[in-house]
Amino acid sequence: MAKRMKIIAIVSLFMTIVFCFSYINTNNDILFSLAITSGTIAYHFIIRLLVGGIVNFLMRNQADYTKKWYQVSTVEMKLYQKLKVKQWKNKMPTYDKDTFDISKHSWDEIIQATCQSELVHEINVVISFVPILAAVWFGAFWVFFITSILSAMFDLLFVFMQRFNRARILKINRR
Repeated sequence: MAKRMKIIAIVSLFMTIVFCFSYINTNNDILFSLAITSGTIAYHFIIRLLVGGIVNFLMRNQADYTKKWYQVSTVEMKLYQKLKVKQWKNKMPTYDKDTFDISKHSWDEIIQATCQSELVHEINVVISFVPILAAVWFGAFWVFFITSILSAMFDLLFVFMQRFNRARILKINRR
């Protein structure tokens, strides 16, 4: 998944540059729309890669999972059960499967990795709304708003999954 994300980021950035220069030379509205679309895609992928890299550099999967922020309440668990988060397991992509591989890491290390991953996705939820500011210059507020909402919701799914899994892994670790 990591390789795929990097390829999408690079290709969409390249397409943004090509469409921008093409628009400047032709003033064609379709090229302008394509530049905005590819630019928005590039933003969402590049910023997620940057946030993940920065958080990994700072934390190195060394989160203190006893902190209140990482605690999962029983109310939350009921919500996750209603949403059937457990069934998402094989349907959601994982950036680096080795991070959560029990043959390579202890349960304690995996719990810390879930905290770090959760934090990355929570930051991504917030920064998903930055492109809305682009509407000031480019117009098309609803396009930026809708893509921001969808991106934030996508990251929120990963937050739910990390929190749900962490509560279950903590039980295993206590045994």
